[in-house]
Amino acid sequence: MAVALSLSASWLASSLTFAQTDAAKLYQGKCVACHGADGSGSAIGKNLGAHDFHSPDVQKQSDAELAEAIAKGRGKMPSYEKSLKADDIKALVTFLRALGRQ
Repeated sequence: MAVALSLSASWLASSLTFAQTDAAKLYQGKCVACHGADGSGSAIGKNLGAHDFHSPDVQKQSDAELAEAIAKGRGKMPSYEKSLKADDIKALVTFLRALGRQ
């Protein structure tokens, strides 16, 4: 039983790491140019009105609101609903939350 629990915990940890890595890769490919590596906004992004993920305005938004912004776009930000799967968008929301807490 202990072996099964240990294997389950190990699998879960590796799955979470894999998901975080995938989200980081998505962020790097789709978001970093405007939102910056740390989520505070690049020079270009700030000129376009990209929000700082550390700000209370962003952090108070629900996961559904953040997911909708990614999917539908907002302001000058493009829509990603055709190029990202729902699970990818959900992973990005989790990643954005983590960036905002750093």
